[in-house]
Amino acid sequence: MKVGFCTVNYSDWQLEDVVKLAAEKGYEAVEIPAYTDNGQTDPDALTKGDNAKKLREMIEGYGLFVSGISNHADTMAILCEGSDIKHIYDGTPEEQHAFGTASLIRSAQIANVMEVPVVISFTGLKSQSHMNVFPYGDGWAEEERNFTERFLPILDKFKEYGVKLAIEPHPNNIIYDLHTAKRAIELVGNHPNFGINFDPANLLYTGISVEAFIDELKERIFSVHAKDCQIIGHNMPRGGFWMFQGDWSNIEHSFRFRIPGWGSINWKDVITGLYMVGYDGVFSYEHEDVTMSRADGTDKSIDFLKPLMIHAPYEGRNDKLFTK
Repeated sequence: MKVGFCTVNYSDWQLEDVVKLAAEKGYEAVEIPAYTDNGQTDPDALTKGDNAKKLREMIEGYGLFVSGISNHADTMAILCEGSDIKHIYDGTPEEQHAFGTASLIRSAQIANVMEVPVVISFTGLKSQSHMNVFPYGDGWAEEERNFTERFLPILDKFKEYGVKLAIEPHPNNIIYDLHTAKRAIELVGNHPNFGINFDPANLLYTGISVEAFIDELKERIFSVHAKDCQIIGHNMPRGGFWMFQGDWSNIEHSFRFRIPGWGSINWKDVITGLYMVGYDGVFSYEHEDVTMSRADGTDKSIDFLKPLMIHAPYEGRNDKLFTK
């Protein structure tokens, strides 16, 4: 197990400056963005010539490797449409869907050239009201049809490129809890290139057991974000688990995202659970903590996470007291 760094934690910095910082602080890998206008990479340029190879060499020159490629923004257009994603791509719904699809496939192409195993993304959702059977009882079935029709061709391209797709559970996406994660896997016919980016904070703040999620998804967990969530006990009876709206720094919020170790997630349980189901990869630190600076988070997260990483399995015993 290794501790990685999401370079978009410093989205206003040049990529090499972030890579240098991550290496100096003791991080071992980076997750880099490949959605349009991300400020750190030019996705179109990375598909041409040896640009992707040069980028990989630059990162490896600092003693790091790329654990994953993030395309969280553009991919919201695959199922979303209209004014909600106008800032991502302005066009007809059909043009928006085509844009999101092409961007995600481009990310797989970049990952293939850079020999990165996984692309991490969202799916979007045409209407979050479809999560409820009222007022449109067939809404969720419609979302599932759209997901199946649009993502199966994408997954076949990922298989062609030898890259896995990890969807991050989140509200306003086709996957937002354990049931929808399992259902999505079923909808794509257990496609071998389809899995989950496990972000425990996104699950805990909707009341889901992160430990149960790990136990049931097992080998479908392709990547992990190291992000914590603090449940604000005295605010929860007023705001509940679904208090998504408004300023997330509002002191009345019922939860807030935190850096690892500063929230309500039991990281020893999470790391142990992941290791027990076969995950031996990277924990990519993602900063969305509204209570402290990115510099604070960068220092504190590596100090907290690195000692918790498991590097080898139990050797077992074979003696008179313990024979298995």
